[in-house]
Amino acid sequence: MKVILLMAVTADGMIARDSSQLVDWSGKADKQYFVDITKKSGAMIMGSKTFDTIGRALPGRLSIVMTRDKKRASHDRNLVFTGQPPKQVLEDLAARGYSSVALIGGAMINSLFMNANLVDEVHLAVVPTFFGQGLSLFTDPLDVPLELVDISKIGRAHVLLRYRIIK
Repeated sequence: MKVILLMAVTADGMIARDSSQLVDWSGKADKQYFVDITKKSGAMIMGSKTFDTIGRALPGRLSIVMTRDKKRASHDRNLVFTGQPPKQVLEDLAARGYSSVALIGGAMINSLFMNANLVDEVHLAVVPTFFGQGLSLFTDPLDVPLELVDISKIGRAHVLLRYRIIK
C-alpha cells in the first residue's frame, strides 16, 4: 500500500491557524491537485477534526475517518469511521483492493502514520502566505529523512514539493 501524505502548507510551514480552520486559504491550484491525487488513489484517510472541517464525504473516493469516538458511524458506503490503528486501516484498504491512499491530516493523524513508518511520499503544496503561528504538519517531534523527487509550479503562485521517505 502506497501512502501519500498530501498537505497544503503556508510558506512558513503551517497547515492551519487552528484545528477548526477550514482549508479555504489554499487556493484553486492546491484544491485541483488534491482532487487529482485523492481521486487517483480512490481513498483518503483523515482525522475526525479534518473530516469535520470538510463536513461531508467527498464524491468519487472512499473517506476513512480515524476517531476515538465509538459513537461516530455512517450509512454512506464511501464514509467509514474507525478506531483501528494505522497499520490495520491500511491492511483493510488493501483487502478491499486499494493499492494507494492519500493521508490528508491533521497533524495527529500525520504523526501516527509517520511514527509507524507507513508513509511513502510527501506532497506539499506551498501556498504563498504566512500565518506566523498555527498548526504544524505533525504533533510529535520527528527525524525522518526525505529525498526530493520533484519541484513544480502549480497555478500562478503555488509550489508543489514532492518527497520520497528514505526508509
